[in-house]
Formats: sequence, structure tokens, C-alpha cells
Amino acid sequence: MRVTVFGATGKVGRLVVDQLLGDGHQVTAFVRNPAKLEQPRPRLAVQVGQLGEVATVRQAIDGTDAVISALGPTLKPFANGTALTEGTRAIVQAMKETGVRRFIGLATPSVPDERDLPTLQGRIIPLMAKTMFPRALAEVIGMSAAVAGSGLDWTLARITNPTDRPGVGTLRAGFLGHDKIGGAMTRTDIAAFLVAQLTDSTYLEAAPAISN
Repeated sequence: MRVTVFGATGKVGRLVVDQLLGDGHQVTAFVRNPAKLEQPRPRLAVQVGQLGEVATVRQAIDGTDAVISALGPTLKPFANGTALTEGTRAIVQAMKETGVRRFIGLATPSVPDERDLPTLQGRIIPLMAKTMFPRALAEVIGMSAAVAGSGLDWTLARITNPTDRPGVGTLRAGFLGHDKIGGAMTRTDIAAFLVAQLTDSTYLEAAPAISN
């Protein structure tokens, strides 16, 4: 399968690229700084550009079978703007223009899924995010809205506390109030979940919360 990866030099994105290549997929990594990505490697193409460059985004997507976005907002207190929201809108636009349907990305439980039931966890997480990381929360809300309202075949994996511990190969996935979802999840297992969605339609047009 041909897959375009956005956020390919991030902590999760690097693992997504590694797993895709290990599984035999053809990967196009969209990056701002190619020096941050290990290359050359077989079946890896690199598209250098900025998310705001719509033509470059379209070029990276054209001819692919699916898009995986490992983009996530920075938690730095002095960051500003909504570059990732605008970038996600550009990705969605480019997918529509090139006929690519499958989008797999990241979000957080701060943005509810319609299948969630009211829970203490569902109340606390958005409140903490709004208090501590308001700009990051605005970005996640904007990115999620751009995808969920796109009409594409999308899945958003909602994560809370990514860690760098070794992957354990198991996870919990589902919706708040229905399924027992924890908080922490290794980045290795997050990447594995994203890649698995290429051939799994269980969470089509849904945003499952996931954890170890």
C-alpha cells in the first residue's frame, strides 16, 4: 500500500514510518526538515514542504492510497496560532482533490466522540486541557472538526498520555462510558494502532480512545 505520513519526524511519526516500511508499504514522508528523518531507505520517498503550501501537500498525497497524520500541537506555553488546524484543512482539501479517501490521525479525549457516555474521565480531561493548554486544545478541536466534517473515510485515535516505554503489544480501545480506557500508552503501540487502521474498518468514521 502507498501511504503518505504527515508529522513524520515527530516521536510517533517516526515510529509510524518505521512500521510501515517494516510491513512492506511504500511511504511518502512529508517533512519540513529532511535531516530529521533517517534516509535513504528502500520504499521511502521524502516530500519537503510546509503544511501551508497547499500545492506541495497535494503533491505528497497524489497517487497514495491513504494518509496517516501523526501531527499534534505543541504544549509550549508561548506558542501561538493554529498552524496545524490550517494544515489539516489543507490535507483534507488535497485528499478530496486527488480522490484519496482514507485518513487516519490523532486526537485526544478532550474532543468527545458521539458514542461516548458521560464519565468523570470525560469531564476532567477537557477541563484540565482548557486550563493548562488552551491553545493546544483549540488546535485539537480545530483539527478534529476538519477531519470529522470532511466526508472522508476517517479514524481519529484519541490519546491522553503518550510514553516512551517499550511497546507491550496490547491496548484498550473504545468509547468513554462503554469501554475501560486508561490514560498512558506507549508511542510504539500508538503507531501500531494507526498503521493497523489501514486494513481495519472497525473504527471507520469514529474517534476511539486508546490506551495500554
